[in-house]
Amino acid sequence: MHLLVLVLNKEELLDEVLEAFVEAGVTGATIVDSVGMGKTLAYRIPIFAALRKSIKTSDYNKVIFSVIQNDQVLKDVIALLEGIIDFDQPGTGLLFVVPVSLVKGIQFEELAW
Repeated sequence: MHLLVLVLNKEELLDEVLEAFVEAGVTGATIVDSVGMGKTLAYRIPIFAALRKSIKTSDYNKVIFSVIQNDQVLKDVIALLEGIIDFDQPGTGLLFVVPVSLVKGIQFEELAW
């Protein structure tokens, strides 16, 4: 089992990203609005105000969390996300996966497409 975390800096890609999750067989995810450290520093701490000009992201990022049980579903969703988001471009997003040893409160189910 794995926790996939996607920090999506381009909010306009959210619908396409969620469609990829469904297409790959991901049955659930949580989406949270977030603000990056650079933006927070640039707007809250006067000494970092010069950063404002260099920050070209939207006001909020979307952080998407999903616990994925099936390794093939994980591989499929990552491949689909790489087709949507250019992770080599700065400021587009961040994707990471960590192993999960225990989950409570989730019913895993297979999608019958």
